[in-house]
Amino acid sequence: MTSSVVSNEMYVILGASGNTGSIIANSLLSAGKKVRVVGRDPGRLQLFVDKGAQAFTATVSDAAALTKAFSGARAAYLMLPPAKSREEQERDSDAIAKAVRESGLRYAVHLSSYGAQVAEGAGPVSGLHSSEQKLNALEGLNVLHLRAAYFMENNLAAIGMIHGIGIFGNALLPDLKVPMAATRDVGDYAAERLLHLDFSGKQTRELLGERDLSMTEATAVIARGIGKPDLRYQQFPYAQAQQALTQLGVPPKGAAMYIEMYKAINAGVLVPLEPRSVENTTPTSIEQFVQDVFAPAYRGKAQSV
Repeated sequence: MTSSVVSNEMYVILGASGNTGSIIANSLLSAGKKVRVVGRDPGRLQLFVDKGAQAFTATVSDAAALTKAFSGARAAYLMLPPAKSREEQERDSDAIAKAVRESGLRYAVHLSSYGAQVAEGAGPVSGLHSSEQKLNALEGLNVLHLRAAYFMENNLAAIGMIHGIGIFGNALLPDLKVPMAATRDVGDYAAERLLHLDFSGKQTRELLGERDLSMTEATAVIARGIGKPDLRYQQFPYAQAQQALTQLGVPPKGAAMYIEMYKAINAGVLVPLEPRSVENTTPTSIEQFVQDVFAPAYRGKAQSV
């Protein structure tokens, strides 16, 4: 009798069509769990429905809808959408916290970022600090904040620039080593914690990638992986980097937030708190990421141009 009850317990995944959410949804479905995938676009949720998930269409800012989505769930994966403004981040984290409280959710894994101990002046990461605080204030909620490293996927934004002008640039210092992780590793870790629910109270875990990397080092690996040995990294002035972000479609307030984050990283304000260990090191190397993700994306872009 007990096993049938366990198999009926629902897991709710916010951002299910995104990089980490999709990994988690697929892992839980593969484990035979009941999964409710939440997203704005029903079309993007369909591939999970085809595997047995229940789709729930809602925006993260709609507390009433999220309360319904969380109701009756055993656990949820919580995340904020990519930041368009600090105001929007606050609205979204308010709605999530309200829905968690009103639904009586007991367990959550929350996607945060390394450096989320910084309350102000770290762009979207400070918005995640605020989100952590709101969840920590909820009685009865067991929450694990995953403070993930700088995502290797962030480097995919440079593909157009590499094709167009033959350089890889952003605002980070060339030789500053930062922890870099593949989103799939973060998704795998979150799925494991959701399956086992082996955390209690309010906990934090940094996920620091396979090793720390400078942008110069990451660019050298990308250069080899895409067959462009002369590709070099160039640090852009902040104003130029901000302009590049808006050209990629990031709203002006969002672009300003990311520049604030880059400044905080460059100044050594935004740093991990945990020493690197077996527990917070993830398996995918930059070499593997370039082979599996970056190089195919680069070639795909070349074919579509």
